[in-house]
Amino acid sequence: MTREQQLARAFVSLADTLAPDFDPLSLFDGLVGHCVDLLDADAGGVMMGDARGGLRIMAASGEEAVLLELLQLQTGSGPCVDCYHSGQPLTVPDLAAEHRRWPELAAAALEVGYQSSQTVPLRLHDHVIGALTLFRRATGTLRPEEIELAQALADSAALSLLHWSADPVPAAEVLTKTQAAIAYKNALEIAKGMVAQHARVSLQEASQLLRDYAVRHQVSIADTVHGLVARTLDLDRITALPQS
Repeated sequence: MTREQQLARAFVSLADTLAPDFDPLSLFDGLVGHCVDLLDADAGGVMMGDARGGLRIMAASGEEAVLLELLQLQTGSGPCVDCYHSGQPLTVPDLAAEHRRWPELAAAALEVGYQSSQTVPLRLHDHVIGALTLFRRATGTLRPEEIELAQALADSAALSLLHWSADPVPAAEVLTKTQAAIAYKNALEIAKGMVAQHARVSLQEASQLLRDYAVRHQVSIADTVHGLVARTLDLDRITALPQS
């Protein structure tokens, strides 16, 4: 597959929010995945702002990225936090030089092998709803065209979130959509915990059980999650083996 084909597939997948089985969290997972695949980046994560002005982790490429995102939330500092508040891209060519600015994050990033980062805001026109941070194992910066592509992908994801329904909402109501995505993220974590405890499996295996059930019964992940949390869907139906 050519790079042009990869780019086209990335933007199409980020724009496809009207499918009946659309999972809003897949939007952010896809954003991180496409950036790591298309750009000179090794890991990444997405955080979104909540109604109180705080940030929530919506996606991360792996455990190391989750750790670095959590450290930013705990300390209230880091490239994602700064980018979210400024609304401007933030390039960090050498994390080792940022010990005074972000001591905990810089030390943790270097410990797991990340030397630099690039952060772009998740924005919709004048609304900044979050930030995307990409971590790199080499020092230096992304090429200008790569930073522009990261911003374009982030903007595409933000626009898709706004149109996450058959009736797009005005830009002024974007907070409603971001809160809906955050609420769904919380419900998903609860549902995964319920399944994991019931079936005595890991959270990763519980997540797969939820997806398998949704595919088998041709329902959305969101409906499955909400059914479990509302106690209208029996846990045994999620964990039951499919009949041959």
